[in-house]
Amino acid sequence: MCRSIKTLRPPVTEQVGDDDIRAAALQYVRKVSGFHRPAAHNQAAFDEAVNAVAAATHQLLADLVVRGSGARRSA
Repeated sequence: MCRSIKTLRPPVTEQVGDDDIRAAALQYVRKVSGFHRPAAHNQAAFDEAVNAVAAATHQLLADLVVRGSGARRSA
C-alpha cells in the first residue's frame, strides 16, 4: 500500500520538512479514500484527514528513537 510514500525517518532521509510530511499524508489519504481529488462535498473531510495524518506523522517522527543515536529526532 502507498508504495510511492518514501520513508521519512533517519538515516533513510536526513532532512524531512513539512512539505515531505504533507505529501506523504496526502498520498496516504488519497490511497485510503480512493479519491485523487475529492468532490466538493467531500473536500472538508479529505482536508481534515490529511491534516490529521500529517500531525500524527510529525508526532511519530519526533518520538522515534533511532537505534544507535540515543536521542529522539526533532521533526
